[in-house]
Amino acid sequence: MILIVYDTSINDTKKEVNRIMRIFAYCRVSTTEQTTENQVIAIRQKGYEVIDSRIVSETVSGSVEAIKREKFKMLINHKMEKGDMLVVLKLDRLGRDNIDVQSTINLLTDKGIKVVCLDLPVADLSSAEGKLMLQMFSAFAEFERNRIRERTREGLERAKAEGKKLGRPRAKSTTLAVNAKKAEGLSQSKTAEALGIGIATVKRHWNLRTIPNHGRVAVK
Repeated sequence: MILIVYDTSINDTKKEVNRIMRIFAYCRVSTTEQTTENQVIAIRQKGYEVIDSRIVSETVSGSVEAIKREKFKMLINHKMEKGDMLVVLKLDRLGRDNIDVQSTINLLTDKGIKVVCLDLPVADLSSAEGKLMLQMFSAFAEFERNRIRERTREGLERAKAEGKKLGRPRAKSTTLAVNAKKAEGLSQSKTAEALGIGIATVKRHWNLRTIPNHGRVAVK
């Protein structure tokens, strides 16, 4: 009896080697008066032949996090696969700041997507030099996170020293509405039901009343 064993891993390897890398391009502009045509031209002039169906253009502010941009999110979650390449003309297309850019690049590389950014000294971020550059980005992102935490803490301490009340301001309109229902003789639970708010909110405003030009005071 002769037992024949087929090594399917060899075929899988061949499929992986023979798979043609798909190239996608993501282009962004901030206003409807702008177009992404020049970005597409610049990418193609660099030798990246991206077919029209794999070009994703989006009009969205650069202040929006990359993963919250509708078309970009659709691109990386539903169109791109492991082994694909994403080309962008500038680094700011991948995020609103250092922290967001680092997060986006990590997300893409974890998915096995090759990232190419044409305005960097090392365009291919998956190369050895590119990975070194990513480590630098990571260091800058961590520095920025620490600075944000420091500024937040300093701001809170300064506000506290100046006697400013911290926390969210109370809504005067809610106090007025609760007072109105209270004046009608409604209980706290009935007031909550009538206004469509939680009983805890009603309790917070139950003994408050609004005085013109003086804000609100607690009623003893």
